[in-house]
Amino acid sequence: MKKYQYDVIVVGAGHAGCEAALAAAKIGAKTLLVTSNLDNIALMPCNPSIGGPGKGHVAREIDALGGEMAKNTDKATIHIRMLNTSKGPAMWALRAQIDKKLYTQEMIYTLQTQENLDLKQEMVTELIINNQQIEGVIVKSGLKFSSPAVILATGTFLNGKIYIGKTTYGAGRGGELASINLAENLKELGFKIGRLNTCTPPRIDRRTVNFSSMKEQKSADIPLAFSFENEGKIYKNFSVFLTRTNQKTHQVIRNNIHRVPLSNGTIQSVAI
Repeated sequence: MKKYQYDVIVVGAGHAGCEAALAAAKIGAKTLLVTSNLDNIALMPCNPSIGGPGKGHVAREIDALGGEMAKNTDKATIHIRMLNTSKGPAMWALRAQIDKKLYTQEMIYTLQTQENLDLKQEMVTELIINNQQIEGVIVKSGLKFSSPAVILATGTFLNGKIYIGKTTYGAGRGGELASINLAENLKELGFKIGRLNTCTPPRIDRRTVNFSSMKEQKSADIPLAFSFENEGKIYKNFSVFLTRTNQKTHQVIRNNIHRVPLSNGTIQSVAI
């Protein structure tokens, strides 16, 4: 079994995993970033936006610490606004709507051009631990990667499940395999395994939407940027549109509430 040696191994290439791998590589650590699909690095499968109340502050703090999220956001922004401007400055929050494909492409390029950083498309199945010390990981193909430091940034993949009505199946996210073996390995090592819920809205074909009955919200008319290193821009090509529920939509919900996993007992927890 071939063995590779690294200073740091990061498992998972979502937003957190990318930042962790880049931070390690930038300080000179020989770093390996392992993900199950190199084409889906930093993918935004649910809401293609960065920022908003709370999250916007975190994104800009990451930027202040030398991270890449804000810089890549500025490269992929199509619409940006400062929220809560009717309140005091402490409540203001920057939010950008993103070209999700471009964001992924930009982050892949950032990772590929970073010195001291290797990318590997594999599924980690087991942690190598001896005498209560981490020594690396084993991947599904049988390869061993050695390191005295392993960072788990697995997101929704550890024994992940998708629920659509009464249908349930294992998945890390739509179209991708869940990480079953690593979840079982962590459980065997004594870690308590749990699962967080997130409810995902449907994807709608914009060609089927009547925008005339919605409220248009244009991008900010002043230059804005997420990264402190970039100059602000004005984005005029795309607007977002606001709509509200009414009695008819409420009735649709009441008529179908028995199909909802959180209501029919399929999921025994509270959604986040």
